[in-house]
Amino acid sequence: MTAVAQALRVEQDGQTVRDAIGVLHPVADSTARIACLVPSISELLCDLGLASQLVARTGFCIHPKELVREIPKVGGTKDVNIEKLRSIRPSHAIVNIDENREALYQELCEFVPTVFVTHPISPQDNVALFRSLGALFARQKEAENLTRLFVEQSDRIAKYANISKQNVLYLIWKDPWMAVGQNTYIAEMLKLINHQVVAGGNERYPEIELDKFSGRVEQVYLSSEPYAFRDKHVAEVQEIFSDGTKVSLVDGEMLSWYGSRAIAG
Repeated sequence: MTAVAQALRVEQDGQTVRDAIGVLHPVADSTARIACLVPSISELLCDLGLASQLVARTGFCIHPKELVREIPKVGGTKDVNIEKLRSIRPSHAIVNIDENREALYQELCEFVPTVFVTHPISPQDNVALFRSLGALFARQKEAENLTRLFVEQSDRIAKYANISKQNVLYLIWKDPWMAVGQNTYIAEMLKLINHQVVAGGNERYPEIELDKFSGRVEQVYLSSEPYAFRDKHVAEVQEIFSDGTKVSLVDGEMLSWYGSRAIAG
């Protein structure tokens, strides 16, 4: 169990839940008005049966489409419209250390009674995420159902852990080129099939000089988000990696969205 998983645990008295920064929050009742500012967690809350209690989301909270389309949008993950959110009067806000700015967290704490911070950094942290949100909003049964499905898929993919190691470059932005570093959720997902990201050192999302990685990797992945890479970008990158390195588009949601989408991922 990672430190994050240990932090995201339900307290033994059943009345409080500790978030990723160690703050204890009381268990909510059925009147909770939830603003979720994390796309993958909006989907998770819907899968926990809480769509009817979601009162605000970001424009990037797009799944499940049929449920979120009626939920008011309050901007993006980095540029939330605070005054609009304030007028909605949420009792709970769900944020994430990577997705949302610390300044936003501080602003939310001024008018939202419960601001719950999340920070999964490995696929295994999803179990703690399911259970902590399930406990916070009295959806323990639904959380355990998701946990069971996640464990089943984790067991299925474990057989790939011993395949030949490949060094990979996972690109998330262009102009400048940016890649995923080692201490990230995506890097941990790729490790499940023995793919090792090579960029970054201690940086989580470094800017890189693309040509310096030619000859150093077996695979280059171009993510569908946050930059929407397309076939033309594959051709552009393939010209730089003319040594036979395979360049491919990948579904960024499947590799970077923790929560219930991680089951499919």
